[in-house]
Amino acid sequence: MTVKPHDFLAVEFESHRPHLKAVAYRMLGSLTEAEDAVQEAWLRLARSNADDIDNLEGWLTTVVGRVCLDMLRSRKVRREDPLEDRLPDPVVSRDDASDAGDPEQQALLADSVGLALLVVLESLTPAERLAFVLHDMFGLPFEEIAPIVDRTPATAKKLASRARQRVRGAAPSPDPDLADQRRVVDAFMAAARGGDFDALLAVLDPDVVLRVDGGTLAGGMKIVRGAAAVAGGASTFHRTTAVVGHPALINGVAGLIITSDGQPISVMSFTIADGKIATIDILSDLDRLSGLDLADVIG
Repeated sequence: MTVKPHDFLAVEFESHRPHLKAVAYRMLGSLTEAEDAVQEAWLRLARSNADDIDNLEGWLTTVVGRVCLDMLRSRKVRREDPLEDRLPDPVVSRDDASDAGDPEQQALLADSVGLALLVVLESLTPAERLAFVLHDMFGLPFEEIAPIVDRTPATAKKLASRARQRVRGAAPSPDPDLADQRRVVDAFMAAARGGDFDALLAVLDPDVVLRVDGGTLAGGMKIVRGAAAVAGGASTFHRTTAVVGHPALINGVAGLIITSDGQPISVMSFTIADGKIATIDILSDLDRLSGLDLADVIG
């Protein structure tokens, strides 16, 4: 038997990295932790006999799933603040340019995995999340998912089904046309800058949900529900004249980067469903914003 050279194995692994990071990002909602999970998968591959692996992508996907499951369970054991008390990490790109040349960016943004969907995924149990992500998003059969969660295939199928019901009920599917999304966002910003309460109501879904994550120093994530409450807060925006909104794509949907004196102070993501704003997710935690590469977008 000829053992694959380490350098050849590394090249093969890199070809699967975008897919693996996409799996880990959907599982963890954190870009940094997703990188850690992918790196752990590489370490396990390097220690294994790769010549015994028939389907390398399937093997690596399973390993990343196990690593992510352990990381999610570890959060609960350490009794950290649950990630649903903060917004997941956004993936930010320019509004006027595609990332067709970047396989990793393409994989991260596939399937319209917006912040609103990731927030719902955070509310699932680790086993439900793994079953849903691996089966519904990446097509892994339940026979391969079952050993990861120490369940039978039938039970793994039930886990995914429960997760699917929660996702369908809580995460609206965004309208597919980006130009239409941008028109609604522009209308929202124009109404907010003008302090026009009625115009704000016209673009908001009656059951709109606004989530604002200012970080722990700002008291964590705050949630506002209902068009009247969201419009009431947004209509005071016109009093703030020193801020600028820069169009951007946030997780592949229309959004904004808000700056003050040229410095980012928030990232805003909008879910537009049936021509109305169904969710608004705002990350204004300055520590987390400093870790995002926003210069190219606002430049």
